[in-house]
Amino acid sequence: MSVLLQMEDVCKEFPGVKALEDVQLELVEGEVHALLGENGAGKSTLIKVLGGIYIKDKGQIFIHGEEAEIRTVEDARKYGISIIHQELMMVPHMSVAENIFLGQEKTGKMGSVNLRRQEKDAQRILDDFGLNVLADTLLGALTIAQQQMVEIVRAVSFGARIIVMDEPTSSLSNKEVDILFDTVRKLKEQKIGIIYISHRMSELDEIADRVTILRDGKYIATVNVKDTTREKLVSLMVGRELSSYYTKTDTATDEVILEVKDLSDGKMVKNVSFDLRKGEILGFAGLVGAGRTETLQNIFGLTRRTAGTVKLYGEEVNFKSPREAMKAGIGLVSEDRKKLGLFLEQSVRFNMTIEILDQFIKNLHYSRAKERKLTQEYIDKMETKVATMEQIISGLSGGNQQKVIIGRWLLATDKILILDEPTRGVDVLAKAEIYEIMDHLAAQGLSIIMISSELPELINMSDRVVVMSHGISTGILDRTELNQEKIMMLATKELEL
Repeated sequence: MSVLLQMEDVCKEFPGVKALEDVQLELVEGEVHALLGENGAGKSTLIKVLGGIYIKDKGQIFIHGEEAEIRTVEDARKYGISIIHQELMMVPHMSVAENIFLGQEKTGKMGSVNLRRQEKDAQRILDDFGLNVLADTLLGALTIAQQQMVEIVRAVSFGARIIVMDEPTSSLSNKEVDILFDTVRKLKEQKIGIIYISHRMSELDEIADRVTILRDGKYIATVNVKDTTREKLVSLMVGRELSSYYTKTDTATDEVILEVKDLSDGKMVKNVSFDLRKGEILGFAGLVGAGRTETLQNIFGLTRRTAGTVKLYGEEVNFKSPREAMKAGIGLVSEDRKKLGLFLEQSVRFNMTIEILDQFIKNLHYSRAKERKLTQEYIDKMETKVATMEQIISGLSGGNQQKVIIGRWLLATDKILILDEPTRGVDVLAKAEIYEIMDHLAAQGLSIIMISSELPELINMSDRVVVMSHGISTGILDRTELNQEKIMMLATKELEL
């Protein structure tokens, strides 16, 4: 097959940091080439060099065998390069057709935009990809998955032969992932090359042909997916063997500390029952829209209960606010840490202690020393990689941001910690570290509820798993009977009724 892209000895340096050092990458026609590495490994920097966002300091880029000088985004587009970022770069109040042809509008003789022609051409492309989307629909009315497909169609309409997908499945349900993969296969048939960045290693077997691994800004290796194992890839990424990717010991007791019976919020939560034991990691599984997050938010006091009972240590409770839940010893780490968890322009210290500031005030005197001591204690306890506790948290990797939030709630709560998608968007080493932290906390007697869309995570880290479908708890599986087939049977059970 013909080589579409060759990057050789690419270097990029920022003040005090060598982001890329002699990195190479090859992409051939009709290939899905995965790019792996921990956060900070250089993946994003390499892609930004390719996309004209950064200018390389050294090295060569060849497109179809000819050396290319890419200094702007427009240069990259002229060479047929398109990057689909994790945060979609489109206009929600414009139609699908207008978004597809944004910057390359179809105009009539008088120079005005020919909307009818745009919609006709856009619909033809959408139909070619088998997408059940009308070209005149407002983009904002589509699901995230559909918007992502539209951005892929837009890239193809610009004549892109090299498409970069950055964490494309991070916000998609399993069904939507299947649709995305079908679209990727259609791109392969058109001999378009795809660079695929993802932290979900389970996706590689299904979609990727080759994998290039970066570590600390350096090229490590390129391997064929069919010739390697997940363990080998992890070893290449972190520079050492992870003796146990999942850390799980049997720490659950028979003591029931939380009982939930026939819970409903009148909306997404319709009939949920389960119990939680001391020292247990209780998983929550289900498809998107099953009501998992809404169930735990209701218990935490974020929404009002319309039916059912919740008992904590045998006493019935009905929290009217998160503050009441926190006083009872319950903490909630939100799924969207950037929107709902972090104060992005504040320091690590501020983000760690914001919920317990009253502990540092006595007789109108604020003890900065006490706050700093406690912050450092939990930075060390969580093995959080920071320059100083005054570092702005937006500068940390996703995994370290997550550790700070978990540390915050451990400072504020001591009985139950609810973790909603605790490893979403973090690299493989950070995942392993978070699993180890969870196991250690459970061993200390903390009870953990973990909502996750990753079945391997649920199966390997849970003592039991509550499965939900359409707002109803359809079953609870013990650790000894956990497997993907049983979870999915219960997750789709309500759909069969």
